[in-house]
Amino acid sequence: MIALIFLLVLLIPILAIVLDSPMGRALAGRMERRGLPSGGDDATAERLSYLEGEVERLTTEMRKLEEESKFLNNLLTERPASKVLPPGDQSG
Repeated sequence: MIALIFLLVLLIPILAIVLDSPMGRALAGRMERRGLPSGGDDATAERLSYLEGEVERLTTEMRKLEEESKFLNNLLTERPASKVLPPGDQSG
């Protein structure tokens, strides 16, 4: 009886370590995917298509922002030295 309790006390932490490991998470993910309905392929394909479109849109937007940033940087770095205005007429 004491041996059984001792065995359980040792197995509980070992089981917790294994289940919290990447291998345990992969096993849990595989078990979850088995429970998914077979009609999930269409939804997955639609979702993937949507995500690909979003990635393309975001890539285009990033390129535009990069071009704007380069343009503004060039304007600021290549600006001619500011000319000082002559003193104004103090009579007033």
